[in-house]
Formats: sequence, C-alpha cells, structure tokens
Amino acid sequence: MNSQENTTSETTGLKPTKKDRKKFDLDLAYGQMHEDKVLDMLENKKVEVKTERGMWTTTGNIAIEFESYGKPSGINATESDYWFHNLAVGDDVYCTLVFETKNLKKIVEKLDNHRVVKGGDNWASKMYLVNLSKLFSTDTLKVYKQLSTEASNEENTTD
Repeated sequence: MNSQENTTSETTGLKPTKKDRKKFDLDLAYGQMHEDKVLDMLENKKVEVKTERGMWTTTGNIAIEFESYGKPSGINATESDYWFHNLAVGDDVYCTLVFETKNLKKIVEKLDNHRVVKGGDNWASKMYLVNLSKLFSTDTLKVYKQLSTEASNEENTTD
C-alpha cells in the first residue's frame, strides 16, 4: 500500500465512516449546542470574575467572599448569572472555573467541608475557604444532583 492510500480520511479517522456518521452527527450537534451556551454566557449574561492568586497553588483552596463589613458581598450580593473564578500562577491564568452563580452559591452553602476565614481590607470580609478537590468530589456532585432534582421538582409543582 502506498503512503497516499493510508492518508484517506476513513483510514486516518479524521472523517467518520458511514457506520459512525450517525454518532458523529449527534456528537457534533451536542458540541454545537454547548458552544452556543458559552457564546450566550459571554454575550447576554452578567458575569462576575474573581482571580485567585498565589495561595491556591500551595493550599489547594479558593476563597469565595460572602460578607464584608457585616453586609452581604461577593457570592451573596452579586447579580451575576455566572461566576468565573480564575486560578492564576503569577500573572498568568492557569485555568478558569465557571459556575452558574446560583449553583455555586447552593453548593458552597451545602458543603460539609469548608471553613469561614476573614480577609480583605481591615480583615473585614468573610470568605468560604473551599478545597478544590472537595469542590469536585463525588460527594459534592451528589449534593449538586440533589439540589438540581429539588429545583426541578419545585418548578414542576409551580406550573
């Protein structure tokens, strides 16, 4: 077989065969739907952006402010639809975590493993100190699924 023969799209897997075409079409539609969701998120919604510097790289924790000077702030005051939490290494953003704000708020309040710490100007702010491993653990995913089910049930009873 010459080199041109094994560079056909079916041989390399770059183009689906007829057998795999239906799955490809479904995967493509699913991918495009989620691309549209991200586009909608960036164009038509309110976004809160926080950047975590330094400490997260050694502690594995992020801080989510909820009160300052005795008043709601951060997660408890934002009107954003989405919460972007940048994890920076020096001046570079290593990655960005994106949550629907209402979901993050519910999850953080329900976590059984977070601490409340003080920080900010004059140590007047209170923050949830959340471990990233715990935030993405199977226990937390179970809490999220439970909250989603409860919210869905509430919507169905109000209709």
